[in-house]
Amino acid sequence: MSGNGLVHSIQRLINSEERLRTPSPFDHLRQQMNDVLGDGGILKEVVQPGEGPPVPQNASVLIHYSGFLEYSAEPFETTTNLKYPRMMKLGKDLTLAGLELGLLTMRKGEFSRFLLQPCYAYGDMGCPPFIPAAAVVLYEVHILDFLDSGQVDEFIALSPEEQNTVSLSKLLEVVNTVRSFGNRCFNQSHYDNAKRRYKQALMLLENRETEREAEKEGIRTALLPLFLNLSLTELRLDSPHKALKYGNKALEIDSANTKALFRCGQAYLELREYESAQGCLITAQARKPFDTDINNLLRKVAMSYKDTLDKEKDMCSRIFRGLRDK
Repeated sequence: MSGNGLVHSIQRLINSEERLRTPSPFDHLRQQMNDVLGDGGILKEVVQPGEGPPVPQNASVLIHYSGFLEYSAEPFETTTNLKYPRMMKLGKDLTLAGLELGLLTMRKGEFSRFLLQPCYAYGDMGCPPFIPAAAVVLYEVHILDFLDSGQVDEFIALSPEEQNTVSLSKLLEVVNTVRSFGNRCFNQSHYDNAKRRYKQALMLLENRETEREAEKEGIRTALLPLFLNLSLTELRLDSPHKALKYGNKALEIDSANTKALFRCGQAYLELREYESAQGCLITAQARKPFDTDINNLLRKVAMSYKDTLDKEKDMCSRIFRGLRDK
């Protein structure tokens, strides 16, 4: 071996030893992380604290997350490019045990980092070609929201008789969670899915058998927002007859409810029943005279009604002129 070759070999050896002595990026992270389980398999750093209770078992979570390998600035997977990340159910949709266990320590709004050993991530085999064998991986997780769907699953698994023995407060919690799923779908313009969730919540309430007036009143109170949700959803689905049906059901509970009157006004307008639309909206306006949406829709109804009357008048004039000409 030449002198230069020996020098280069010694230098490479020195560089390798220096790299071994220099803490890696993950080593630096470990120093500021907490051990979640006590076995060193899942380490956590809270970057931004959340609020409220931690995520319950079997919940459905809405999260943004990115996974990184050491020495890589680009994630091997991420959801941060999605406007609406998919809601995922714990115990079903997440494949990494470490990520699921980590989520159970998080609260709504929290942003945290998790360093996962292979046994809590992709194992000794890895996931070629993206994840090397026995790779330690870093996940950055931001929990946007979660719903206690485990509670819903448990309730729906009960027989109708068993459901009737559950306290009203527990039933209303389940209904509120199902309605929240519907709201999430509606906000993402998934109107058919929203409708299905609202009707599921409606069915749970309507199946409740009780003779106590206080419970009946609690159920009626819970039905009102569902009827309003369904009325608006049917309008989005271009079903004004169904929208009107649910709007009227809401008015049966609260005859002065301005939202219900407004929904009925919208439905009547779509059905070109302008006088009925005006009647609903004028009643709503009397309760909220400065409401912009009500006033704008009233003007729209008045213009549409006038346009229709003008067309009818013009048609009649043509008919009569035609008869005279004969």
